[in-house]
Amino acid sequence: MEIGSASYYNIGINYSIKLNEEEILVFEDDPLRERKTSDKEKLEKEQEQKKSQENSSTEQLSEDEKRLVQDLKSRDAEVKTHEAAHQAAGGGMTGAASYSYQQGPDGRMYAIGGEVSISIPSGTTPQESMRNAQQAIAAAMAPADPSGQDFAVASSAMVMLMKAQQQLLKETQESILGKDIYKSEAEKNSKEEKEIS
Repeated sequence: MEIGSASYYNIGINYSIKLNEEEILVFEDDPLRERKTSDKEKLEKEQEQKKSQENSSTEQLSEDEKRLVQDLKSRDAEVKTHEAAHQAAGGGMTGAASYSYQQGPDGRMYAIGGEVSISIPSGTTPQESMRNAQQAIAAAMAPADPSGQDFAVASSAMVMLMKAQQQLLKETQESILGKDIYKSEAEKNSKEEKEIS
């Protein structure tokens, strides 16, 4: 069996051996195989690249552009805090936050607006409807600076709360009135029985 001079034998991930022209085995780095890096090394490398890109892109910006980037960063934090407050107070009534973005002069995307959906399920009882409405009001008014839309949602939930309170009052009155009617009918029937006897 004859082996050609360009034959390679794999002896590991990063090295190979081959026969040179004198048919002597030679160890060398394998150019055909990439060195495998761990996930941690990849993440560190990506973070370093990101930092260097941010630093170089920020250094190349004018003073006005730097101010705009600072304003966008501030707005981004404000928007995300606002929507997180809705989600924290809403419990199971809130959906996922969605954001609208603007690209800054540094090439990054910044959240400049956002929304969290709040669904107000009607309850099977007036008490449950009242609890749901109160939870929705709390979710809508949770941020430190509620928006006009937040006030509108809270207002709708307040209407639902008042309707549930009215329903509860009506049921309570009917229950009391029903007891009074039953009592007066019982007394009337008792008098009639005494008169007959």
